[in-house]
Parts: sequence; structure tokens; C-alpha cells
Amino acid sequence: MSDLVDLANEQAERLACIDLARRAPAGPEPTGFCLNCATPMAPGRRWCGVDCRDDWQRFDAQLRKMGL
Repeated sequence: MSDLVDLANEQAERLACIDLARRAPAGPEPTGFCLNCATPMAPGRRWCGVDCRDDWQRFDAQLRKMGL
């Protein structure tokens, strides 16, 4: 019986590792400035608003598509 439990645990661990590998990257680290327009930001924030975030993400996606 413990063999089945061990196998199930191993399978669950493999699936968890696969899920972690498929997760999207967390993104860039906050710098103290908006990553799009360079406005000074509170600690821990990356963009000053939704528009800057969306612009930055579009630009980043274009760079990734070009392989940069």
C-alpha cells in the first residue's frame, strides 16, 4: 500500500515542478522609478499606472519576439 502512496507523491511532485516551470516570469524588479516613463515611484512599485504598465508590456513582448 505504501508503494501506491509513494508513487502518488512522486507524481504530485513532478506535476508541481512542471507547473512551476510553466509559470510566467515574475517580471522586472522595481527600481524606484516607473519602468516606462521614469516617474519616481514608491518602493516596490514598477509602473505609475495601468497605461504605463501596458505600454511597457507591449514593448517587452516586441523585444522578446525579436529575440532581444
